[in-house]
Amino acid sequence: MFAYGEATVPKVTVTVRKSYGGSHIVMSCKQLRGDLCYAWPNAEIAVMGASGAVGVLEAKALKAIEDPEEKKKFIAEKEAEYKDKFASPYQAANRGYIDDVIEPRYTRARIIRGFEQLQTKRLTNPLKKHSNIPL
Repeated sequence: MFAYGEATVPKVTVTVRKSYGGSHIVMSCKQLRGDLCYAWPNAEIAVMGASGAVGVLEAKALKAIEDPEEKKKFIAEKEAEYKDKFASPYQAANRGYIDDVIEPRYTRARIIRGFEQLQTKRLTNPLKKHSNIPL
């Protein structure tokens, strides 16, 4: 993660499946100076996965449900709701966490165009004798 933060080379990222919490950060996200960040429409970008989030957010409600079938149905509904409200790549784009949601068939072209755009990127870190890795 430190190396990504200090790197001054062009960085283009495509989230094709899941990007949660700390793993999202180390995949060269916008918050860690990623230049261009894209996601496929089926990607999930959130603090945590839907099943874990439902377990935490709906713990009281889950304890109250005794019927296993009813509990399964409740979990499935809440996971779908979480994915739609919080883990959607469209929500991430709306919040500025990614630049665009792209169709898989256009991925190669967007990456090539991104690197062409960034060909003249010049970014320098402040001069310092030693870097200081955050511990």
